[in-house]
Amino acid sequence: MRKNFFFWTSLFLLFLSVFAFSDNLFYDVGQKSNSDPKFIIHGLFFLAWFIILVLQTGYIRKGNYKAHRTLGITGMLVGLGVIISTFYVFVVIYEGWSVMPFQVKANRIFTTSFAILIWLAFLNRKNGVKHKRYIFIGTLYVLGPVLDRVVGKLMSIESLTGPVIFEAIIWNVLFISLFVYDWSTLKKIHPISWIGCIWFYVVWILSVML
Repeated sequence: MRKNFFFWTSLFLLFLSVFAFSDNLFYDVGQKSNSDPKFIIHGLFFLAWFIILVLQTGYIRKGNYKAHRTLGITGMLVGLGVIISTFYVFVVIYEGWSVMPFQVKANRIFTTSFAILIWLAFLNRKNGVKHKRYIFIGTLYVLGPVLDRVVGKLMSIESLTGPVIFEAIIWNVLFISLFVYDWSTLKKIHPISWIGCIWFYVVWILSVML
């Protein structure tokens, strides 16, 4: 589990992202969003982020630390691209906080949280225990749009009950799996993991209340 957890979870996240936007990528490439530069750039940065996660965790899995460090700089730049392109989409589409649905408000806070965690991951790049947890939790924070698209392909969204339950299951399984990994490798749940989980729920509460 020590060698494989982050690799397989990254592979799962890449699968979710490709499935979520499979229409844009494969069978409905003529749709309007595919000709809009802001969505193309945003989507490419996100796809690159998930691909780099798989490559980076694969290098660690094989003990190729030199390749991991080399690709790490590219990964940080792609992360920056994710942050900038996401905020640009927010600004262009939504005219202020008050008109945003609560889930969009949550995504805006999560994007800010992602930015902070990726910066912390960079600062702690020589501390593997912290580095990989910052990146993993940061990635979970920006998974919302991917899960929304997955839900749209798997079930009817006329009622919110099914989609909300589905997304809650995916997020909670990922957090719980991180706790299991922590316990199996550290014999405790790392503070980054449980604080990250608590903040996840705090953000949703704030988004509904604000």
